[in-house]
Amino acid sequence: MSYAIIRNTKYKRENLKGIFRHNERRNINYSNDNIDKEKSYLNYSIKSPQYSYEKEFDRIKEKYNLKGQIKTVSNITCEYIITSDHDFFERIGEEETKRFFETAYKFVAEYKNLGEQYIISAKVHRDEQTPHMHLIFLPVVHTTDKKGNPIDKLACSEFWKAKDSYRQLQDAFYKYMVENGFDLQRGLPKEETNRQHYSVEEYKKITNFKQTKEILKNMKLELPDVPDITDININRLSKKRDKKILEEIIKPKDDLINELYQDKLILQQELLKKSKMFEKAEKYQEERNGIIADNENLHNEVEQIKSEYKQKEFDIEWKYKSKIKGLEKENSRLNKIIDKFYEIIDKFIHWICKKFDIGAEDNLVRDFQKETNTLLDAEKQIKREERRNDFEIEM
Repeated sequence: MSYAIIRNTKYKRENLKGIFRHNERRNINYSNDNIDKEKSYLNYSIKSPQYSYEKEFDRIKEKYNLKGQIKTVSNITCEYIITSDHDFFERIGEEETKRFFETAYKFVAEYKNLGEQYIISAKVHRDEQTPHMHLIFLPVVHTTDKKGNPIDKLACSEFWKAKDSYRQLQDAFYKYMVENGFDLQRGLPKEETNRQHYSVEEYKKITNFKQTKEILKNMKLELPDVPDITDININRLSKKRDKKILEEIIKPKDDLINELYQDKLILQQELLKKSKMFEKAEKYQEERNGIIADNENLHNEVEQIKSEYKQKEFDIEWKYKSKIKGLEKENSRLNKIIDKFYEIIDKFIHWICKKFDIGAEDNLVRDFQKETNTLLDAEKQIKREERRNDFEIEM
């Protein structure tokens, strides 16, 4: 079963520039050979810094009025490196891997009631062999001043005050991740394993990893051929002397050479296996490069399709907006015509009544509507005709 891994490192201000350039991938070249720059586009941030780590530290400290004395030698930030093993991430897949790091981010924000506001950056690296997250935060403790007022204080030593602080961190992280559905186990503490922790870079230096790999690749074993003892002229030797030479000199040497020769054959077989392994690795590298190139082309095609779709969407939206605007303008004009028509009708009726001394305008309107079976109110007349048509259809 895979382990839940969280490791803490403390940093002074002088360290932040280099850490920022590495974590946020601002360098052109890297001493770490495990970084595949062709895959750096897969990296992503759960929380991105607005500025460099130094400026972010100053901004957060001022914004939240953090207390505490800071000296040149003070540790002002901490970094969690959060991960598991390569097989674990291969097994759970991309979506669960993303949820793993998002869950770990929530754990950090909640652990010791830190608060998300004191996290500077949370960067997930997918361009190395095993996915992992670099999370930079300010070690802030929530306490009170001498008057008993609540304050937030920047104090790395107080944040990690307990002697078993890292054990508590490992226990809490393991429990949190398991409760959120990840099948992991708690790593054994250093006191039980008696193992010294090394970083990947330190391990490679200690083991001479690169040099050993190169030596193995180029190593050739040359041993002398097994001599044929029948070439010795035994007739010239006395039997006693001949026997002594055979038993004490030639036979032991012959046995040794045969033994070395067998060892040579075994080593050659092992080297052949290693050679085949290197050939497979080279073939895999070529296939991987091809897949990366295809993936990049596919990514570019998707971006192009997105761009074309957005343009078409914009064109359609503009077309219909323009048409709707025209209809609204036409509708407004028709409403004005109708209003003006009603106004003219009223004036016309008033003029008729006055011109021909007909009498009350209401009587004229009533007689007109009765004799013609037509309402002067156009909206009411349309509704009457619609009801009449519906009745005729039902009949």
